[in-house]
Amino acid sequence: MTTPTNIDPKDIQIYWAKYQGGKYVEGWASLWDKGDNLPWDRGFPNPVLEDTLVQRAGTIGGPIAQDGERRKALVPGCGRGVDVLLFASFGYDAYGLECRAAAVEACKKEEKENHSRYRVRDEKVGKGKFFCALNPELRPQWALRHTELLASLPAGNLICLESPRHKDPLAPGPPFASPSAAYMEHLSHPGEKISYNDKGLVDADPLREPSKAGLERVAYWQPERTHTVGKDKNGVIHDSLYLAST
Repeated sequence: MTTPTNIDPKDIQIYWAKYQGGKYVEGWASLWDKGDNLPWDRGFPNPVLEDTLVQRAGTIGGPIAQDGERRKALVPGCGRGVDVLLFASFGYDAYGLECRAAAVEACKKEEKENHSRYRVRDEKVGKGKFFCALNPELRPQWALRHTELLASLPAGNLICLESPRHKDPLAPGPPFASPSAAYMEHLSHPGEKISYNDKGLVDADPLREPSKAGLERVAYWQPERTHTVGKDKNGVIHDSLYLAST
C-alpha cells in the first residue's frame, strides 16, 4: 500500500463532528466501508512491538504456557491485522477485533498478499494503541473492557504503546494525545471517571488507591525503533511502552 499522507487537522474535525457520543464507532466503520481514507494505517507492524517480543520475552513471557498450551494475544482495534499476524508469527494464538466486516476482509487480504512478511519465528521468544483512537470520554470503558479480557491466572499482560505522547492534549483527534499519566489513571481505576484539568491533562490524586480490578504497571521503557509518526523532526523518539499486568 502507499505511504500514509499527513492528516489535515481541519479535515479530522469536520469528519468526526458527525460522529459524536454514541455514534463514535460508526465513524470508524464508515472509514472502513469507504476503504480509501485510512491515513492512520502505516501498512506494516510497528517496530516497537516486534522489538518488545524479542527483547522483553523474559518480562512478558513466551508464547507457550507452563501447561504446554499456546498463550493468547488479543489486539483490539487491529486495523488490517498487521500486529495480529506479527503475534501469530511469534507463536501466539493471536486474535484481532475490529468494528466492521470490511476490516476483517482487509486482514485476510493482508495475510494472503504479505504472507512472507510474517514468517514463523523460533519459539525462543495485548497491544493497547487503541487508546489514542478513542475519544477521551470513552477511556473508562476502554480500561474496564481490557481488564475484563485479560486472563487472571496466569497473569495477563497488556502492552500499551504510548503514542502520541508529545501532542497537545487539547488538540482534536484521532489520534488523541496519550500521555503516561492518562494510561496510569485509567488502568489503575478501570471503569471509573477520571478528572482532567483545563489543559487536557489528567488531574491525578496521588493519595487515591488503585481499585481492586485495576492493573499494575510492571515495566516502562522507551523503544529503540518506532514508526516515523512517533518521532520529532530531529528523529528523536517520543513513544514509550507501558506494560500492565493483572
